[in-house]
Amino acid sequence: MATKGDLVDWVVEALKAAGGAGTLLYVAKYIWEHHEKELRSTDLFYTWQYDMRWAATELRKRGTMVPAETDRRGKWTLK
Repeated sequence: MATKGDLVDWVVEALKAAGGAGTLLYVAKYIWEHHEKELRSTDLFYTWQYDMRWAATELRKRGTMVPAETDRRGKWTLK
């Protein structure tokens, strides 16, 4: 069963698939295309796009992603 915490891994997975950086839209599409079944099987289905943004914030706090203030506008980038 998918949890909010899984989105942290899925965001990293999506960004790695994009070569290390991608737009929020790319990440959302990637997660939907690769994890739709897991999302549909839980209440996460109703909150996953919000939770995906939370996951990006967590990754920035951990130093895994470039801080929003220094990243290119509209991009999410792994360090």
